[in-house]
Amino acid sequence: MRSPTQVAAVVIRAALSVCIFSAICNLALAGPVARSTNATATIAPDAPPATPQPRVYLFRGALGPIFSRGMDRLTKRLQEAGIRADVYEFTICRLIADQAIRDFRDDPAPIALIGHSMGGLCALTFAGILKSENIQVSLVVTIDPAQASPKVPLNVERFINIFLSDSILGGGDVVAEQGYQGHYASFDLKQHEEVTHINIDKQDSIHEQVVTAVAQLAMTPTKGEAAPLRYVVPSDAPIELWDSGTQQLARSGDTLQRLAALNGVPLWSLTQANQYSESAPLSVGQRVLVPRRLAPPVASAAAPKPKR
Repeated sequence: MRSPTQVAAVVIRAALSVCIFSAICNLALAGPVARSTNATATIAPDAPPATPQPRVYLFRGALGPIFSRGMDRLTKRLQEAGIRADVYEFTICRLIADQAIRDFRDDPAPIALIGHSMGGLCALTFAGILKSENIQVSLVVTIDPAQASPKVPLNVERFINIFLSDSILGGGDVVAEQGYQGHYASFDLKQHEEVTHINIDKQDSIHEQVVTAVAQLAMTPTKGEAAPLRYVVPSDAPIELWDSGTQQLARSGDTLQRLAALNGVPLWSLTQANQYSESAPLSVGQRVLVPRRLAPPVASAAAPKPKR
C-alpha cells in the first residue's frame, strides 16, 4: 500500500498532466482562431484582373530590309512602349498566322496587324485566316498596301488605311466586306507630294499615332456607332488618324465652323465629309459626320479654335 506521500505525488503528477494537456489543447484551438482573426484583418479586396497586353504583328513589303525599314522602326517604338511587337517578311505571312492562332489559343490577347506595301496585303490576308478560326482582330493598319489587297474581313474591329491612290507600287484603296460594322477610316495622301511609297512607312507622326492607338486598345470601345471615314488629306494639313466617324445633329445656329471648334477637328474634315458650305447655317436636326478618335474618356477642355 502506498504511503500518503506517494499518493500525493501521484495526484500532483496527474494534475500537472491534465494542466499540460489542457494548455496544449487550448493553444491548438486558439492558434487557428488567432491566425484567422489576423488574416481577416489583413485581407485586401481582390485586385481587378489584369488587362491582356496586345500582340502586334508587323510585316514589311517586297525587299523589306531595304524599302520597308519603317516597319522596323515602328516595331522598336512599340517595344519601347512596353507592347509585344515583332516584324516579319510578308513572304511568311501564313506561317506567322498559324503561330498566332496557337499563341491565341494558349494565351488570348488583343491582336493588331500592321503592314506596308505587300505587308499590308499580308495583314488583311492574316486577318482573314484568323476569321476562319473565329478569332477577332482588334486593329489592322495598312500603309500604302498593294492594289491586290483583299477586303477588310468582318472580324476586324478597327481598320485604318493610309495610302497614295496614285502610287504604282502601292495604291490599295481597301474597302470592307459587305456587312462590315467595325470602325473604318481611309486616308489618301496623294496631295502630300513629300510622301512617297518608299517613305510613307517612315513618317514619325504616323508612328506616334499608331503606337498610341495600340496602347489604348484595351480601353477603347469596340461597339457602338461607327460611321466610315474616307478622306483625301489636303497638302497643307497634318496627317490625323481618326478611327471612325459619328453622326451629330445640328442645333439652332450651328455651322460647320462651330461644330469643328466644338469637336476639336479641322474644318476641312467636316466640309469634305459632308459637302456643306463651311459658313452656311445648318438646319436644326441636320446630320453632320464628325471624325473621332476612339480614345479613353478624358476631362473636357475648352473648345479650341477651328483648324483650317
